[in-house]
Amino acid sequence: MKIRYMLLHAYGMGGTIRTVVNQANAMAEAGHEVEIVSAVRRRDEPQFAIDRRVSLSALADQRDGVAADSLARKVWRRARGKIVPYGEFAADYFTERVEGAVIDYVSGLRDGILVTTRPALNLISARRATSGVIRVAQEHMNLASYHEAVREQIVRYYDRFDAVTVLTETSRVEYRNVLTSAPVVRIPNAVHMDERKHSDQSAPVVIAVGRLVPQKGFDMLIPAFAAIAAEHPEWRLRIFGTGPSKERLQARIDESGMGGRIRLMGRSNRIHDELAKSSVYALSSRIEGLPMAMIEAMGHALPIVAFDCPTGPGDVLTPGKEGVLVPPRDVDALAEALGRVMADRETRLRMGAAAAETAHSYTPQVVMPLWERLFAALAAGEKIAH
Repeated sequence: MKIRYMLLHAYGMGGTIRTVVNQANAMAEAGHEVEIVSAVRRRDEPQFAIDRRVSLSALADQRDGVAADSLARKVWRRARGKIVPYGEFAADYFTERVEGAVIDYVSGLRDGILVTTRPALNLISARRATSGVIRVAQEHMNLASYHEAVREQIVRYYDRFDAVTVLTETSRVEYRNVLTSAPVVRIPNAVHMDERKHSDQSAPVVIAVGRLVPQKGFDMLIPAFAAIAAEHPEWRLRIFGTGPSKERLQARIDESGMGGRIRLMGRSNRIHDELAKSSVYALSSRIEGLPMAMIEAMGHALPIVAFDCPTGPGDVLTPGKEGVLVPPRDVDALAEALGRVMADRETRLRMGAAAAETAHSYTPQVVMPLWERLFAALAAGEKIAH
């Protein structure tokens, strides 16, 4: 099969990019003809390893031209394209020039499978791809997390897809309720679990991983840990990641007097070693799609303490088995749950073992055959259940 994956910025960092690159690599290894198409290019080299059998191309090279688009971004209402709605998280990328390049590309395709990976690209595919192309929309976020203008366009145009894929059962129900004919299929992201060292629960460390942005809720995790820190004087909180909220989060740490106990660690190329050296994984997100960093932590036999945010944690965890779920944005409840798990090594060992077992449901050996079966069915013209 000929499979094309379209990303906004295949040369960047992020969970969606990593997931799609992993999919493309797996499909190439299985013998398919695979291409990754990047709407924009702002770096010389991709940040994730791409199989040599996967071709990579970009539609709008902005390595020397991002500044030239600044005026267009300032007057986005006038200079933007006609399809990508206001409120799409990456709307500022889609100047008229970028949107036009994506439209030209998808409208020129005549065969194969086109997999688009965010609402902006999905909507362009739905409205401009030709009938000779099998169109698959990937959704990496739950429907309710999108701006109303984006949801309206999803409801209006996603029924044109041959299939819409989502990450969780909650999202599958959510999208099925608003789409009348497009099949909605749950296929989780795959996480490699090879040679994962398990935590021995000896280090008094709570770890969190993610972009330093409001979505990840580290502004709530910091006061939650600070609230129980005195009861557990040997414990530390380490937050790995970079992002625009760094200064605000550091100020919050300083205000709490926790500078010696809570640290923003930045980006690490050895995050798996850091996970194995920790004893609890904390997820404080306001929203998630499928929390990949959490599943990776589970692969290291870490128990999870998480907000039961939409969607993700509750679709992966059984409360009390692999970890503890608390009501969304309830900082006091998060603090209490952290303290309870930190205080009981036997509980951590039990939950960590269960977490490692559950994480194997997300390995490529389980997930990639789901993609192959879906693509083969679509290519054969089989009807996919709505």
